[in-house]
Amino acid sequence: MTENERTPRRLISPAALAVAFLLVACQNQGGTSTAPSASAAATTEATTEATTDATPEASQPATSVEPSAAETAGGGGTGEAPNIVVIYKLGTQQYFIDQANGATEKAEELGAEIKVVNVEADANAAITAVNDAIAGGADGIGITVPDQAIGPAVARAASDADIPLVATDDAIEDDQGNPVPFVGFSGTDMGNKVGDEACRILEEEGWLDDDTATVGVLSVEKEDLTVIRERTDAEKAKIEECGVPTEQIFPVASDSTIDGSLAAAGPVITAHSDTTHWVVMGGNDESVKGALQALTNEGVDPANVIGVGLGAYEACKEWQAENETGFRAALFISGIDVGHAAVEILYDNIVNGTALPAETIAETSIVNETNWQDAPGLCAS
Repeated sequence: MTENERTPRRLISPAALAVAFLLVACQNQGGTSTAPSASAAATTEATTEATTDATPEASQPATSVEPSAAETAGGGGTGEAPNIVVIYKLGTQQYFIDQANGATEKAEELGAEIKVVNVEADANAAITAVNDAIAGGADGIGITVPDQAIGPAVARAASDADIPLVATDDAIEDDQGNPVPFVGFSGTDMGNKVGDEACRILEEEGWLDDDTATVGVLSVEKEDLTVIRERTDAEKAKIEECGVPTEQIFPVASDSTIDGSLAAAGPVITAHSDTTHWVVMGGNDESVKGALQALTNEGVDPANVIGVGLGAYEACKEWQAENETGFRAALFISGIDVGHAAVEILYDNIVNGTALPAETIAETSIVNETNWQDAPGLCAS
Protein backbone atom coordinates (compact mmCIF):
# COMPACT_ATOMS: atom_id res chain seq x y z
CA MET A 1 0.00 0.00 0.00
CA THR A 2 1.39 3.39 -0.96
CA GLU A 3 0.83 6.62 0.90
CA ASN A 4 -1.58 7.75 -1.81
CA GLU A 5 -3.65 4.61 -1.44
CA ARG A 6 -3.84 4.74 2.35
CA THR A 7 -7.14 5.79 3.88
CA PRO A 8 -6.80 9.16 5.69
CA ARG A 9 -6.13 8.59 9.38
CA ARG A 10 -8.90 9.49 11.76
CA LEU A 11 -8.70 9.84 15.51
CA ILE A 12 -11.19 8.34 17.93
CA SER A 13 -14.25 10.55 17.63
CA PRO A 14 -15.81 12.31 20.65
CA ALA A 15 -18.78 9.97 20.41
CA ALA A 16 -16.52 6.91 20.44
CA LEU A 17 -14.65 8.34 23.40
CA ALA A 18 -17.89 8.79 25.29
CA VAL A 19 -18.93 5.21 24.57
CA ALA A 20 -15.51 3.94 25.66
CA PHE A 21 -15.66 5.88 28.93
CA LEU A 22 -19.17 4.52 29.64
CA LEU A 23 -17.93 1.00 28.98
CA VAL A 24 -15.01 1.50 31.33
CA ALA A 25 -17.34 2.81 34.00
CA CYS A 26 -19.62 -0.19 33.62
CA GLN A 27 -16.64 -2.52 33.70
CA ASN A 28 -15.40 -1.02 36.94
CA GLN A 29 -18.83 -1.63 38.51
CA GLY A 30 -18.48 -5.37 38.17
CA GLY A 31 -18.66 -6.34 34.51
CA THR A 32 -16.47 -9.10 33.21
CA SER A 33 -13.98 -8.99 30.39
CA THR A 34 -14.47 -10.58 27.00
CA ALA A 35 -12.78 -13.91 26.45
CA PRO A 36 -10.39 -14.40 23.53
CA SER A 37 -11.32 -16.41 20.47
CA ALA A 38 -10.98 -20.14 20.95
CA SER A 39 -9.59 -20.86 17.48
CA ALA A 40 -5.92 -20.20 16.77
CA ALA A 41 -4.84 -19.35 13.25
CA ALA A 42 -1.12 -19.29 13.99
CA THR A 43 1.28 -20.27 16.74
CA THR A 44 4.72 -18.76 17.18
CA GLU A 45 7.77 -20.52 18.60
CA ALA A 46 8.07 -18.61 21.83
CA THR A 47 8.71 -19.41 25.41
CA THR A 48 6.87 -16.72 27.33
CA GLU A 49 3.75 -13.52 31.45
CA ALA A 50 2.06 -13.81 32.12
CA THR A 51 -0.23 -11.05 32.04
CA THR A 52 -0.69 -9.31 35.20
CA ASP A 53 -2.94 -6.55 36.30
CA ALA A 54 -2.65 -3.89 38.99
CA THR A 55 -4.31 -0.67 40.01
CA PRO A 56 -2.07 2.35 40.70
CA GLU A 57 -2.83 4.83 43.45
CA ALA A 58 -3.71 7.50 40.92
CA SER A 59 -4.13 7.72 37.17
CA GLN A 60 -1.08 9.04 35.38
CA PRO A 61 -0.61 10.37 31.85
CA ALA A 62 0.94 8.13 29.26
CA THR A 63 4.72 8.15 29.19
CA SER A 64 6.97 6.97 26.43
CA VAL A 65 10.53 6.41 25.35
CA GLU A 66 12.05 7.95 22.25
CA PRO A 67 11.68 5.85 19.09
CA SER A 68 14.76 3.88 18.03
CA ALA A 69 16.41 4.90 14.77
CA ALA A 70 15.98 2.47 11.89
CA GLU A 71 18.75 1.86 9.42
CA THR A 72 16.90 -0.04 6.70
CA ALA A 73 13.84 0.67 4.60
CA GLY A 74 10.30 -0.69 4.87
CA GLY A 75 7.26 1.44 5.62
CA GLY A 76 4.35 0.08 3.63
CA GLY A 77 6.12 0.40 0.30
CA THR A 78 7.13 4.05 0.74
CA GLY A 79 10.86 3.36 1.06
CA GLU A 80 10.79 4.61 4.65
CA ALA A 81 11.27 2.57 7.79
CA PRO A 82 7.90 1.41 9.21
CA ASN A 83 6.88 3.16 12.41
CA ILE A 84 5.49 0.82 15.09
CA VAL A 85 3.99 1.97 18.41
CA VAL A 86 3.55 -0.43 21.33
CA ILE A 87 1.39 0.55 24.31
CA TYR A 88 1.56 -1.24 27.68
CA LYS A 89 -0.88 -1.09 30.57
CA LEU A 90 1.80 -1.45 33.25
CA GLY A 91 5.12 -0.50 31.73
CA THR A 92 6.95 -0.43 35.07
CA GLN A 93 6.17 -4.08 35.83
CA GLN A 94 9.01 -6.49 35.07
CA TYR A 95 7.03 -8.53 32.56
CA PHE A 96 6.17 -5.48 30.48
CA ILE A 97 9.70 -4.12 30.77
CA ASP A 98 10.84 -7.42 29.24
CA GLN A 99 8.16 -7.21 26.56
CA ALA A 100 9.15 -3.66 25.62
CA ASN A 101 12.78 -4.74 25.40
CA GLY A 102 11.80 -7.65 23.18
CA ALA A 103 9.73 -5.41 20.91
CA THR A 104 12.54 -2.87 20.63
CA GLU A 105 15.10 -5.57 19.92
CA LYS A 106 13.00 -7.07 17.12
CA ALA A 107 12.24 -3.65 15.60
CA GLU A 108 15.91 -2.77 15.46
CA GLU A 109 16.69 -6.16 13.94
CA LEU A 110 14.10 -5.61 11.20
CA GLY A 111 15.01 -1.96 10.62
CA ALA A 112 11.78 -0.48 11.94
CA GLU A 113 11.25 2.53 14.15
CA ILE A 114 9.51 1.84 17.45
CA LYS A 115 7.98 3.91 20.23
CA VAL A 116 7.11 2.38 23.61
CA VAL A 117 4.28 3.95 25.64
CA ASN A 118 3.41 3.18 29.27
CA VAL A 119 -0.08 4.18 30.44
CA GLU A 120 0.12 2.82 34.02
CA ALA A 121 -3.30 1.12 34.11
CA ASP A 122 -5.13 4.26 32.90
CA ALA A 123 -7.76 3.49 30.24
CA ASN A 124 -8.14 7.16 29.28
CA ALA A 125 -4.38 7.46 28.81
CA ALA A 126 -4.47 4.36 26.61
CA ILE A 127 -7.06 5.94 24.32
CA THR A 128 -4.97 9.11 24.19
CA ALA A 129 -1.90 7.03 23.31
CA VAL A 130 -3.75 5.40 20.40
CA ASN A 131 -4.84 8.84 19.15
CA ASP A 132 -1.29 10.12 19.46
CA ALA A 133 0.09 7.11 17.59
CA ILE A 134 -2.33 7.68 14.70
CA ALA A 135 -1.66 11.41 14.58
CA GLY A 136 2.08 10.74 14.73
CA GLY A 137 2.05 8.57 11.63
CA ALA A 138 2.19 5.08 13.11
CA ASP A 139 2.15 2.25 10.54
CA GLY A 140 1.20 -0.37 13.12
CA ILE A 141 0.07 -0.51 16.77
CA GLY A 142 0.38 -3.16 19.48
CA ILE A 143 -1.51 -2.64 22.74
CA THR A 144 -2.08 -4.30 26.09
CA VAL A 145 -5.20 -2.50 27.24
CA PRO A 146 -5.71 -1.51 30.90
CA ASP A 147 -9.39 -2.33 30.50
CA GLN A 148 -10.83 -4.66 27.86
CA ALA A 149 -13.94 -2.44 27.65
CA ILE A 150 -12.03 0.10 25.51
CA GLY A 151 -11.30 -2.57 22.90
CA PRO A 152 -14.08 -1.54 20.47
CA ALA A 153 -13.01 2.12 20.45
CA VAL A 154 -9.35 1.22 19.96
CA ALA A 155 -10.18 -1.24 17.17
CA ARG A 156 -12.41 1.30 15.40
CA ALA A 157 -9.72 3.98 15.51
CA ALA A 158 -7.11 1.67 13.99
CA SER A 159 -9.54 0.41 11.36
CA ASP A 160 -10.62 3.93 10.36
CA ALA A 161 -6.97 4.93 10.02
CA ASP A 162 -6.18 1.76 8.04
CA ILE A 163 -3.51 0.78 10.56
CA PRO A 164 -2.87 -2.87 11.57
CA LEU A 165 -3.56 -3.50 15.26
CA VAL A 166 -2.61 -6.41 17.53
CA ALA A 167 -3.70 -7.00 21.11
CA THR A 168 -0.94 -8.30 23.36
CA ASP A 169 -1.65 -10.36 26.50
CA ASP A 170 -5.26 -9.22 27.04
CA ALA A 171 -7.67 -10.07 24.23
CA ILE A 172 -10.03 -7.40 22.88
CA GLU A 173 -12.87 -7.28 20.35
CA ASP A 174 -14.11 -4.71 17.87
CA ASP A 175 -17.60 -3.20 18.04
CA GLN A 176 -19.00 -6.13 16.04
CA GLY A 177 -17.67 -8.67 18.53
CA ASN A 178 -14.83 -9.83 16.27
CA PRO A 179 -11.56 -10.58 18.06
CA VAL A 180 -8.60 -8.33 17.30
CA PRO A 181 -5.50 -10.32 16.26
CA PHE A 182 -3.97 -11.55 19.51
CA VAL A 183 -0.39 -12.22 20.65
CA GLY A 184 0.10 -13.78 24.06
CA PHE A 185 -0.78 -16.90 26.00
CA SER A 186 -3.60 -19.38 26.43
CA GLY A 187 -4.95 -18.76 29.93
CA THR A 188 -6.46 -22.22 30.23
CA ASP A 189 -3.28 -23.93 29.09
CA MET A 190 -1.23 -21.96 31.64
CA GLY A 191 -3.65 -22.80 34.43
CA ASN A 192 -3.59 -26.47 33.49
CA LYS A 193 0.21 -26.55 33.67
CA VAL A 194 0.30 -24.80 37.05
CA GLY A 195 -2.39 -27.12 38.42
CA ASP A 196 -0.68 -30.23 37.07
CA GLU A 197 2.61 -29.21 38.69
CA ALA A 198 0.92 -28.48 42.02
CA CYS A 199 -0.71 -31.92 41.89
CA ARG A 200 2.57 -33.60 41.01
CA ILE A 201 4.34 -32.08 44.01
CA LEU A 202 1.34 -32.71 46.28
CA GLU A 203 1.30 -36.40 45.38
CA GLU A 204 5.08 -36.58 45.76
CA GLU A 205 4.80 -35.15 49.29
CA GLY A 206 2.02 -37.59 50.19
CA TRP A 207 0.03 -35.00 52.12
CA LEU A 208 -3.35 -36.26 50.93
CA ASP A 209 -2.55 -39.72 52.32
CA ASP A 210 -1.33 -38.34 55.66
CA ASP A 211 -4.04 -38.54 58.32
CA THR A 212 -2.27 -35.87 60.38
CA ALA A 213 -2.25 -33.30 57.54
CA THR A 214 -5.12 -30.98 56.67
CA VAL A 215 -4.55 -29.58 53.18
CA GLY A 216 -5.96 -26.24 52.07
CA VAL A 217 -5.55 -24.34 48.82
CA LEU A 218 -5.22 -20.57 48.43
CA SER A 219 -6.44 -19.61 44.97
CA VAL A 220 -5.52 -15.95 44.46
CA GLU A 221 -7.93 -14.57 41.86
CA LYS A 222 -9.02 -11.47 39.96
CA GLU A 223 -12.50 -12.28 38.74
CA ASP A 224 -13.01 -9.16 36.61
CA LEU A 225 -10.14 -9.98 34.22
CA THR A 226 -10.78 -12.77 31.74
CA VAL A 227 -7.18 -13.86 31.28
CA ILE A 228 -6.68 -14.24 35.04
CA ARG A 229 -10.00 -16.01 35.56
CA GLU A 230 -9.18 -18.55 32.83
CA ARG A 231 -5.92 -19.38 34.58
CA THR A 232 -7.30 -19.76 38.10
CA ASP A 233 -10.39 -21.70 36.95
CA ALA A 234 -8.12 -24.24 35.25
CA GLU A 235 -5.84 -24.44 38.30
CA LYS A 236 -8.74 -25.18 40.63
CA ALA A 237 -10.14 -27.83 38.29
CA LYS A 238 -6.79 -29.61 38.21
CA ILE A 239 -6.26 -29.52 41.98
CA GLU A 240 -9.74 -31.00 42.49
CA GLU A 241 -8.92 -33.78 40.03
CA CYS A 242 -5.97 -34.87 42.14
CA GLY A 243 -8.07 -35.21 45.28
CA VAL A 244 -8.38 -31.90 47.13
CA PRO A 245 -12.02 -31.44 48.24
CA THR A 246 -13.80 -28.40 46.82
CA GLU A 247 -14.52 -27.08 50.31
CA GLN A 248 -10.77 -26.95 50.98
CA ILE A 249 -10.11 -24.58 48.06
CA PHE A 250 -10.27 -21.04 49.39
CA PRO A 251 -10.65 -18.15 46.89
CA VAL A 252 -8.61 -15.01 47.66
CA ALA A 253 -9.94 -11.92 45.86
CA SER A 254 -6.98 -9.73 44.97
CA ASP A 255 -5.72 -7.17 42.44
CA SER A 256 -2.87 -9.34 41.13
CA THR A 257 -0.21 -7.39 43.06
CA ILE A 258 2.06 -8.63 45.84
CA ASP A 259 0.68 -6.19 48.41
CA GLY A 260 -2.91 -6.85 47.37
CA SER A 261 -2.47 -10.60 47.67
CA LEU A 262 -0.68 -10.28 51.02
CA ALA A 263 -3.51 -8.19 52.47
CA ALA A 264 -6.28 -10.39 51.08
CA ALA A 265 -4.75 -13.75 51.99
CA GLY A 266 -4.15 -12.98 55.67
CA PRO A 267 -7.80 -13.11 56.81
CA VAL A 268 -8.45 -16.25 54.76
CA ILE A 269 -5.52 -18.04 56.41
CA THR A 270 -6.67 -16.92 59.86
CA ALA A 271 -10.20 -18.16 59.16
CA HIS A 272 -8.83 -21.65 58.42
CA SER A 273 -6.37 -22.04 61.26
CA ASP A 274 -6.98 -25.81 61.35
CA THR A 275 -5.20 -26.15 57.98
CA THR A 276 -1.69 -27.54 58.45
CA HIS A 277 -0.45 -27.76 54.86
CA TRP A 278 -1.03 -25.27 52.09
CA VAL A 279 -1.03 -25.19 48.28
CA VAL A 280 -0.82 -21.70 46.75
CA MET A 281 -1.72 -20.83 43.16
CA GLY A 282 -2.85 -17.67 41.39
CA GLY A 283 -3.08 -15.68 38.19
CA ASN A 284 0.53 -14.49 38.27
CA ASP A 285 3.75 -14.64 40.29
CA GLU A 286 2.84 -11.56 42.33
CA SER A 287 -0.36 -13.20 43.55
CA VAL A 288 1.47 -16.30 44.74
CA LYS A 289 4.32 -14.32 46.33
CA GLY A 290 1.92 -12.17 48.34
CA ALA A 291 0.06 -15.21 49.66
CA LEU A 292 3.33 -16.93 50.55
CA GLN A 293 4.34 -13.88 52.55
CA ALA A 294 0.99 -13.98 54.35
CA LEU A 295 1.59 -17.62 55.29
CA THR A 296 5.04 -16.73 56.60
CA ASN A 297 3.51 -13.94 58.67
CA GLU A 298 1.13 -16.51 60.18
CA GLY A 299 4.08 -18.69 61.17
CA VAL A 300 3.58 -21.43 58.58
CA ASP A 301 6.75 -23.41 57.85
CA PRO A 302 7.72 -23.13 54.14
CA ALA A 303 8.27 -26.89 54.20
CA ASN A 304 4.49 -27.21 54.62
CA VAL A 305 3.73 -25.02 51.61
CA ILE A 306 3.56 -25.79 47.89
CA GLY A 307 3.56 -22.55 45.95
CA VAL A 308 3.45 -22.71 42.16
CA GLY A 309 3.88 -19.33 40.51
CA LEU A 310 2.84 -18.11 37.10
CA GLY A 311 5.52 -16.05 35.42
CA ALA A 312 8.60 -17.23 37.39
CA TYR A 313 10.05 -13.70 37.52
CA GLU A 314 9.31 -13.40 41.28
CA ALA A 315 9.99 -17.04 42.10
CA CYS A 316 13.45 -16.92 40.54
CA LYS A 317 14.45 -14.07 42.88
CA GLU A 318 13.86 -16.36 45.84
CA TRP A 319 15.81 -19.20 44.25
CA GLN A 320 18.62 -16.91 43.17
CA ALA A 321 19.00 -15.59 46.72
CA GLU A 322 18.77 -19.17 48.07
CA ASN A 323 15.99 -18.09 50.43
CA GLU A 324 13.87 -20.58 52.31
CA THR A 325 10.66 -20.24 50.35
CA GLY A 326 7.32 -21.85 49.62
CA PHE A 327 7.91 -21.34 45.89
CA ARG A 328 8.34 -24.95 44.73
CA ALA A 329 7.93 -24.21 41.02
CA ALA A 330 6.60 -21.67 38.55
CA LEU A 331 5.41 -21.48 34.98
CA PHE A 332 7.99 -19.53 32.97
CA ILE A 333 6.57 -16.97 30.55
CA SER A 334 8.69 -14.58 28.53
CA GLY A 335 7.59 -11.04 27.81
CA ILE A 336 10.59 -10.79 25.50
CA ASP A 337 9.14 -13.45 23.20
CA VAL A 338 5.72 -11.79 23.11
CA GLY A 339 7.38 -8.47 22.21
CA HIS A 340 9.33 -10.17 19.44
CA ALA A 341 6.26 -11.87 18.00
CA ALA A 342 4.02 -8.78 18.08
CA VAL A 343 6.53 -6.60 16.23
CA GLU A 344 7.37 -9.31 13.73
CA ILE A 345 3.79 -9.92 12.61
CA LEU A 346 3.10 -6.17 12.42
CA TYR A 347 6.24 -5.67 10.32
CA ASP A 348 5.32 -8.54 7.98
CA ASN A 349 1.86 -7.03 7.51
CA ILE A 350 3.14 -3.50 6.87
CA VAL A 351 6.06 -4.36 4.61
CA ASN A 352 5.09 -7.67 2.99
CA GLY A 353 1.31 -7.53 3.09
CA THR A 354 1.14 -10.74 5.17
CA ALA A 355 -2.23 -11.14 6.87
CA LEU A 356 -2.20 -10.82 10.65
CA PRO A 357 -2.79 -14.26 12.23
CA ALA A 358 -5.90 -14.46 14.40
CA GLU A 359 -3.86 -15.77 17.33
CA THR A 360 -0.16 -16.09 18.02
CA ILE A 361 0.15 -18.22 21.15
CA ALA A 362 3.43 -18.26 23.04
CA GLU A 363 4.75 -21.41 24.65
CA THR A 364 5.40 -21.81 28.38
CA SER A 365 7.33 -24.24 30.57
CA ILE A 366 7.60 -25.21 34.24
CA VAL A 367 10.81 -24.27 36.07
CA ASN A 368 12.01 -24.79 39.64
CA GLU A 369 14.99 -24.04 41.86
CA THR A 370 17.11 -26.64 40.06
CA ASN A 371 16.63 -25.49 36.46
CA TRP A 372 15.41 -21.86 36.42
CA GLN A 373 18.78 -20.69 35.15
CA ASP A 374 18.13 -22.53 31.88
CA ALA A 375 15.23 -20.19 31.11
CA PRO A 376 16.49 -17.37 28.83
CA GLY A 377 16.62 -14.01 30.55
CA LEU A 378 14.97 -15.19 33.77
CA CYS A 379 16.46 -13.15 36.65
CA ALA A 380 19.17 -12.16 34.15
CA SER A 381 20.25 -15.80 33.83
